[in-house]
Amino acid sequence: MAAIVSALAAFCSGICLYAAFPSYELSFLAWVALTPLLFVLVRSNPLIGFFLSFVFSAVFFAAHFSWMFVLPGYSILHHIILDIYFGILTGILGAAISFIAKRRDVSTALFATPFLWLLYEFIRSNLSFLSLPWGLLAHTQYRHPVIIQIASLTGTYGISFLIVLVNAALVGLFHWYFSLWKMKSGRLLAGPSTWGPFFFAVAALSLLSFSLLFGYLECKQQIIGERIRIALIQGNITQEKKWDATYARKIMKIYTSLSQEANSVEPLLIVWPETATPRSITVDKKVYEQVISVAESTGAYVLLGSAQAQKFNVKDPGKSKYTNSAFLISPHVRNTKPERYDKIRLLPFGEYLPFRGHMPWSLINIPDIKEYLPGKGYNVLSLAGHQFAVPICWENIFPSMARNFVLNGAEFLVNITNEAWFGKTVAPYQFLSMNVFRAVENRRYVLRCANTGISCIIDPYGRVLKKVSDEIGNELFVRGFLTGSITPIQSKTIYTRFGEWLIWLCTLVAAIVLLMSVFRFKPSRQP
Repeated sequence: MAAIVSALAAFCSGICLYAAFPSYELSFLAWVALTPLLFVLVRSNPLIGFFLSFVFSAVFFAAHFSWMFVLPGYSILHHIILDIYFGILTGILGAAISFIAKRRDVSTALFATPFLWLLYEFIRSNLSFLSLPWGLLAHTQYRHPVIIQIASLTGTYGISFLIVLVNAALVGLFHWYFSLWKMKSGRLLAGPSTWGPFFFAVAALSLLSFSLLFGYLECKQQIIGERIRIALIQGNITQEKKWDATYARKIMKIYTSLSQEANSVEPLLIVWPETATPRSITVDKKVYEQVISVAESTGAYVLLGSAQAQKFNVKDPGKSKYTNSAFLISPHVRNTKPERYDKIRLLPFGEYLPFRGHMPWSLINIPDIKEYLPGKGYNVLSLAGHQFAVPICWENIFPSMARNFVLNGAEFLVNITNEAWFGKTVAPYQFLSMNVFRAVENRRYVLRCANTGISCIIDPYGRVLKKVSDEIGNELFVRGFLTGSITPIQSKTIYTRFGEWLIWLCTLVAAIVLLMSVFRFKPSRQP
């Protein structure tokens, strides 16, 4: 019976955490969602802790990534494999928490939990081709600017740390309450050795208060500097039409027409999304000339994505190497080669096969796909005396990529993407939630230009200022544009300068606690 109750607790944590993310947006649940799981983990042996954490992970990630079934070739088999991968990583985390509780005590295990959790999030966000910084606890808070400002100090992981700390403190208080007050001869007595969880809760409340105060003060700051006008074009080209030659003329007409409409505010920069053109401007001179004509007629720089082939396509024996690129077309110099950025972080199984020739991917129904070449550096583009970077598609969900662009001189970020693949699912909203943190971490404006949505302007404090939408508020699969102004920023945050220093601290603390647990058994208590 106890095992069933523990499994239900883990299941409950997984469901509650899922509801804290888009699209349910019940962000407050993140602050309590882990308490059922942690409560049973600190009362279990490591093997049971692994199993319970696996259950929690399977429930959460199965729901969180349910939108993946719309991807070409994705199946229930691949979903099970993904669940097992995340389940193993989360299971190791749970086993470590249970191990510390068993060898030391509950208070030590709860103290170590935020440090261990951050290592777990960091590892699954940076583990070779399996890297996926998706569904981090911090992402639940993207609509609360006051809460997330500490990301400029600690990175996104700092908010995850705070959330786990609060959950652990609540579990500690629950244990403390029942160990502190004991019935004896009609009196409630306090034991002097049971105050640890209380002070742990005070520490959690203090850190939370500091974060809120810091966030409040930061959000009151004014953004001062030169303003430049921009326009984001959302063409709303469905995936089946993007690469159909019969629609090529119509696609270019749509982007040209929307750009001309947006030119009413005389933007300096007009942005089209990833793979906007029906063919790459490097191989189709006619398409290239059409883009140049838009730049010349509007007097604006045109930034666009252009690739030789679409993702997820089966391998073409005749052509095996492509690039997914962004080009900046100047309105002034027709014969000058456009500035260019080639996507560095390619999408595994969409733009390349990891360890091609060494892994039998066909055994799990993954086809041989067209191969893209990665870009060679974090180069930035120039715009009227300013510099900016163009992370393409999922590149902007990786904190290190945005940070490296800023270190290379980027004064704002433009994320161009094509999310038509995902249909009308929650995936674009999850992408948006992650982009918010790139703005806060580096104190930079982030412009999102998506083919089918969500296209928006995010200010350096993570506030979404404008979105492309229709007259009834729909943001996905609508055609339109938005205009606005942004301020290029040159200053650098603590996070930009020092990177993931919090992860190094967590590694040190976690290693110390684990070593203390390995070499010292929990002291036995005399009856």
